[in-house]
Amino acid sequence: MKLDDLTHAMLDAARKAGADAADAMAIHGTSVSIDVRGGALEQADRSEGIDLGLRVFVGQRQANVSVSDSSPQTLQTMAERAVAMAKEAPEDPYIGLAEPAQIATEWDWGALELADPSDEPDPQMLLQDAAEAEASALAVEGVTQVQTAVGGYSATQIHLAATNGFSGGYSRTGRAVSCVAIAGEGEQMERDYDGDHRIFQSDLRAATEIGTTAGIRAVSRLNAIQPPTGAYPVLFDERISSSLIGHLLAAANGASIARGASWLRDCLGQDVLPKHLSLIENPHRPRVEASRPFDAEGLPTRQRAIVEDGILTGWTLDLANARKLNMESTGNAARGVASPPSPATWNVALTQGSQTRAELLRDMGTGLLVTSMIGSTINPTTGDYSRGAAGFWVENGEISHAVNECTIAGNLRDILRNLVPANDARQHLSRVVPSLLVEGLTLAGN
Repeated sequence: MKLDDLTHAMLDAARKAGADAADAMAIHGTSVSIDVRGGALEQADRSEGIDLGLRVFVGQRQANVSVSDSSPQTLQTMAERAVAMAKEAPEDPYIGLAEPAQIATEWDWGALELADPSDEPDPQMLLQDAAEAEASALAVEGVTQVQTAVGGYSATQIHLAATNGFSGGYSRTGRAVSCVAIAGEGEQMERDYDGDHRIFQSDLRAATEIGTTAGIRAVSRLNAIQPPTGAYPVLFDERISSSLIGHLLAAANGASIARGASWLRDCLGQDVLPKHLSLIENPHRPRVEASRPFDAEGLPTRQRAIVEDGILTGWTLDLANARKLNMESTGNAARGVASPPSPATWNVALTQGSQTRAELLRDMGTGLLVTSMIGSTINPTTGDYSRGAAGFWVENGEISHAVNECTIAGNLRDILRNLVPANDARQHLSRVVPSLLVEGLTLAGN
C-alpha cells in the first residue's frame, strides 16, 4: 500500500475501534552507510523499513501507538489498543486536532527541493568517498591514523493524515561524507573531524577536501596546554557557535514556557540579543534539511521573527502548548511515529556582522578561540552556563597555540546580549550562525 493509503487505513481502523478523532503518520526510510579503515571496507550497513504511528482521541484523552508492520490485522490491533489506552489516560483539556480552517491546504513541495531526483548512489561510490577522505587525511603530515571515514545516503518518504481532513506528504534525501583524524602518538594524541551533509549529491563537498581538513584540524591541536584562569573574551568558532543560539531556541520553546521552566519565561518583548541582531525562522528555504511545507499537526509553516532587532517576539508553539498559553500555534509541531507532537524550530538564521573572523580575533586581543566543546551544565531556569572547551589561545590578536581542558562559564542572559557576530556563516545549514565573540567570560584553566 502507498503511504497515504496506509494513513487513511489507520484512520478508518481508529474510527471503527471507537476513537472520536485521530491522526496517523507513515514513514518509509532507506539508509546506507559505508565505513572504511586502512583503505579497506570495515563495515557496510543498509536498512530499509516502514514505521507507522497512530494517535487517537477519546474525548479529551489521547494515546499513541506505533508499529512496523503494515498488515490489515496489525492496523486493526494497533487501533484497538490505542483506543483502550486512551480510555485509561488522564484527561487533558489542551489536546486535540487542528480545526479544519487551520490546516494547510496548498503548498509547493517541489519548490523546497527536499529530495534529489537522481538515482540512489551505488555502494561502490560511497566506498570511494570514504576511502578518498581517509587517504587525504592520512596524507596530512602529523596524522597518525584515521578513526573513521564514512560515506552515507538516506531517503525518507513521510505522509500524515488526520480525521479533520488534512492529508499530505513529502520526501527527503541525504548524502554525507565524514572523517575523524588522529594526530600524534601516545598521551599526546589529538583528534578532530570534518564532514558534509547535503540533500543533493551534486552539492556535496569533495571527499578529499573533507579528509584534508579533518587532518589539518587534528594536527593543529597538538601540544595543547591549559589556558590561564580569569575573565577573557571568547570567540566561538562558526562550527560550534550555533550551540549558543540553540540554548536561546530551547528557552523560547513553548513547552518549557508552559511549564515555567525557562530562563526566558518573563522576557517576551524584552531585549535578549543586541539591538542590531535578529533571529529569523524560514521553513521554506530550498535544499535545506529542516525545511518543510507543513508541520506535524498539518498546519502551514511560515517565516517568522523569533527575535527582531534584539527583542524576543514570541514562543515556538504547537497546538497544545499554544492553548495552554492562550496563544496561537506558530506551525512548529514536530513528532515521530511513537510520540505526540511537541514544539520544534525549523531553519533559523542570525543576522551576520560586517567583520571576518580574523578581524574579530584581531580586535579581541588576548582570549580564547573555541573550536570544540564537551559536556554541558546549563540551568534551564536561571540560564547559568558552564561547558568544557578546547581551541586556541589568542595573543595580540593572533593565534598563539592550542589549548584544552578548560571550562567556560557565564549566564546566557548576559552572553546573548553581548554577542558580536562575524560574517562567516554557512548558508546551506539549517542554523545559519556565524562565529560569535563574547566579552568577559570566565575561564577555568591552569
